[in-house]
Amino acid sequence: MSTPEQAAPAAPVRFDTKIAVLLREDLEPWQRLNVTAFLVSGLGTAAPELVGEPYRDADDTAYLPMLRQPVLVLEGGKETIGLAHRRALSRSLPLAVFTSDLFTTGNDRDNRAAVRAVPTADLDLVGLAVHGPRNAVDKVLKGARMHP
Repeated sequence: MSTPEQAAPAAPVRFDTKIAVLLREDLEPWQRLNVTAFLVSGLGTAAPELVGEPYRDADDTAYLPMLRQPVLVLEGGKETIGLAHRRALSRSLPLAVFTSDLFTTGNDRDNRAAVRAVPTADLDLVGLAVHGPRNAVDKVLKGARMHP
């Protein structure tokens, strides 16, 4: 019988899908954090299977569940984000967007109205989040670079 110290290490988990956030490179640090948080929240609500089980510590204190796989954060210029947006739409991948207008609104209703008022091609995107098969997400994000 083996002891926990002798047990074989668990094999690394490799996901068939990828979650990624692409941020416009000219955002202020506070904006990068805010946009990332908003975008990722959209993916978890649209694809409940992305959310893992709740957490508990050794004292049995309960904590909320989180996404069950890593989130890559990348950056690129305005052109890179526009191209990624078009690619994601053409592949029908689940997509969340954040436009520059959302920095001036203060609630969900006004956020949705700000996006609704602008045609797809004219959205001033400052960030997007995408989820899908690894190779499809890689193609969507071609030209973006890892966030520093």
